[in-house]
Amino acid sequence: MDYQKKLNELLVATEQQNASDLHISVGKKPTLRVDSKLIALEQEDIITPESAEGLVSALLNDEQKEIFAQKKEYDFSFAHGDGTRFRVNVFLQKTYMAAALRLIPSQIKTIEELNLPPVLHDFAKLSQGFVLVVGPAGHGKSTTLAALLDEINHTRTDHLITVEDPIEYLFTQDRSMISQREVGPDTRSFNSALRSVLRQDPDVIMVGEMRDPESISTAMTAAETGHLVFSTLHTNSASQSIDRIIDSFPEGQQGQVTSQLAATLVGIVSQRLIPRINGGLVPAVEIMIVNSAIKNLIREKKAYQIDLVIETNLQEGMSTLNRSLAMLVKQKEITMENAELYSPNPAEFRILMEKI
Repeated sequence: MDYQKKLNELLVATEQQNASDLHISVGKKPTLRVDSKLIALEQEDIITPESAEGLVSALLNDEQKEIFAQKKEYDFSFAHGDGTRFRVNVFLQKTYMAAALRLIPSQIKTIEELNLPPVLHDFAKLSQGFVLVVGPAGHGKSTTLAALLDEINHTRTDHLITVEDPIEYLFTQDRSMISQREVGPDTRSFNSALRSVLRQDPDVIMVGEMRDPESISTAMTAAETGHLVFSTLHTNSASQSIDRIIDSFPEGQQGQVTSQLAATLVGIVSQRLIPRINGGLVPAVEIMIVNSAIKNLIREKKAYQIDLVIETNLQEGMSTLNRSLAMLVKQKEITMENAELYSPNPAEFRILMEKI
């Protein structure tokens, strides 16, 4: 079989069916994720160990094959023939090769096009501070970050530096200068890139993912020294994000980290992509904007009270995830069943639905 040709056919099908992901796994037909649901490509053959190896090998160059052989899993970006890009993870499962490919749209959408709350524009106007976009994997964190950075690119004359593993969205420089660094080809690690980033004259820094205390500490220090820093966490809410950051440090350092976080954090966006009634996905978004009350709760390690502050400060542009879900139900964008499924507290959600 011509595995390069077959891979190209699968990548084209991923684009044509507006899928977010393509999965290659032994014992299954090639499978797409469309609107959060997995759909097998029925016209394709079931993937064998041989065809899995052929398809995965078609994704890799010789250097990448060596890295994969050593690490047994590997993240990288892959450009299809027409310029379409995919974020790829190749791995082993039951000793067989497998791959998950995430389609990266070629066009960076705006905040409006993504149906995100207009208050997010305020984050793109900041000159310094620490902004987090959080949520489960596959719920649009990278896409939201790209929208924020591209707005800065088109409206400000700044130097933007991104540190990513791998690079996802490619930015076309406009008013800003943009330096995109990829772990592996451009730098040895997130930490080594972050240690040197302040010597590269940045105004805005985007850390693709904060993976350990060192990267978290460096990101907060950058925000503390007059830079605007964006990053992501795999957490479910603003309050959980704050606890996760503090708890990732040894107990003896937590007091200093708590003070630093209270001083630098300006906002957290937590989002979920919910299946729309009429097809596609729509974001439900929790927005926390740090005010004096939230600063005090961070210092006092009472993050569990943050939801109440968000709910009582709607006029500042804040919103709980439950309120966002409730509004989407009222607007007939999503079903009540899906809203309850994604709600962090279904009982509170039902009470809120009766009030609005």
